[in-house]
Amino acid sequence: MASVRGLKKDIDSLIFEVISDCFVYSGVHPDNKSDEVSAIITDAVNFRTDLIARVNNPDGKDNPKILKAYYKTLEKDLLSGVDKLFNRLSSLTEKKK
Repeated sequence: MASVRGLKKDIDSLIFEVISDCFVYSGVHPDNKSDEVSAIITDAVNFRTDLIARVNNPDGKDNPKILKAYYKTLEKDLLSGVDKLFNRLSSLTEKKK
C-alpha cells in the first residue's frame, strides 16, 4: 500500500487532470455544451471531496488487514470514478463530430 499522503496526491492529480481537460474542451469549443462541461467539473470536485474525506476517515483503524483492503478499495474507486468522468467528457467530443 502506498502512503496516505501519496494517495491524496494521486487523487488531486487525477481530478485536476479531468478539470484541466474540461477547460481545454471549453477553450476549443466555447459555444458547445458549456452546461455539461460545468456539470462534469462539479462532479469531479464533489468526487474529490468525497475521496479525501474517505482517506481521512478510514474504517478499521485497529486492524492492518482491514485498513489495507479499505485503501485498496479506495484506489479502485478513484480509478473507476476518474475513468467515468473522462468517458463523459469523451462522449461530448463524440457528439460534436
